[in-house]
Amino acid sequence: MTLAYKGYQGAGGTIRTPFKRHRHRPGLSRGQNAVNRSHARIRGLGERAVSTLKTWKVLAKLRCCRHRAAAIVQASLVLQAIEADHHSG
Repeated sequence: MTLAYKGYQGAGGTIRTPFKRHRHRPGLSRGQNAVNRSHARIRGLGERAVSTLKTWKVLAKLRCCRHRAAAIVQASLVLQAIEADHHSG
């Protein structure tokens, strides 16, 4: 399953999009708004993760197998979490 934004409305298959309010129809129901909030919350995690990965310049120059790249990303996340914890308290 893939969570996408409203621009992918109607893509079908395993692509899930939030409910879209139409101009000449009444607003979304409470249930639809709740689904949209959860959808945004989950997508937000992924968006922040991608943003963080893009700031790591070393990944742009990485030329190795995907298994080694995954290990490097995991180690970088651990180091970043330790650094963030160190600065927070």
